[in-house]
Amino acid sequence: MTERRYSFETLDVFTRKRFGGNPLAVVHTAEGLTDAEMQTLAAEFNLSETIFLKAPADPANTAAVRIFNRSHEMPFAGHPTVGAAVALARRGAAGGTVRLEAPAGLVVARITRDEAGAPAAAAVRAPQSLTLGQEVLREEIARCLGLMAKDIVTANHRPHLASMGETFVLAELAPDAMSRCIPDLAAYREVVARYPDFTGRLSIHAYARSTGALRARMFAPLAGTWEDPATGSANGPLGGLLLSLSGADSETFQIGQGVETGRPSHVTVRAWREAGAIHAEIGGGAVPVMQGEIRL
Repeated sequence: MTERRYSFETLDVFTRKRFGGNPLAVVHTAEGLTDAEMQTLAAEFNLSETIFLKAPADPANTAAVRIFNRSHEMPFAGHPTVGAAVALARRGAAGGTVRLEAPAGLVVARITRDEAGAPAAAAVRAPQSLTLGQEVLREEIARCLGLMAKDIVTANHRPHLASMGETFVLAELAPDAMSRCIPDLAAYREVVARYPDFTGRLSIHAYARSTGALRARMFAPLAGTWEDPATGSANGPLGGLLLSLSGADSETFQIGQGVETGRPSHVTVRAWREAGAIHAEIGGGAVPVMQGEIRL
């Protein structure tokens, strides 16, 4: 049987420095890979997500993408689309815009270049408007995060599902509780069993307010991600939720994540109201780190 070869590269995303941010694997020209092979490769890379690029269905777009974490496919994710957009721009994608066909919908990315003219960052519009779903008891979230119920702040909102293409439980924590989070896998399993709508998945995006910025941490141990260094697809809905609570027409949020994992990350979220819905754009830097070849 003829050996198949696929080129890949890695980038650190939501940072301007190598070895910060969230590592991403980008597999180029992924035609011919089966779903099972893409899932296997994502598990082999063992990163939060791996993104596979294929020819777009619409030639007006730049690429079609498939995104996998260690255990399942995702309809949308922030750091893979930001990183892929920068990688494609570095390979000569025309103009200042990259258009990606994701399962959740079309993702449009605006490219920012550095002083030397090289693509250095991207801001992606989440493919869906904000949807808010089922509430979750703060006691359940506290058990999942190894905290006490009083550590979960409910003055502004209760923990509940939120999505702009990928679903998370958003929960506000007291600032001093952020560093004390230790996920409890048994508690995660118990909560998932009580909520059939979760379909066996539970990703908790915890955040706290601080002067001039927000701090965030995201835990999805049932999907193999004990803690994610940076989560664009969760910070987008977070910005949308906060905008819905403030009543403003638009707001920009600066969100720090990844400090506890040793990979400091910075995510900028711009949320706005449009035609009765709330949308968000998620932005950050991306730095190339490695490149190589897959052999199958």
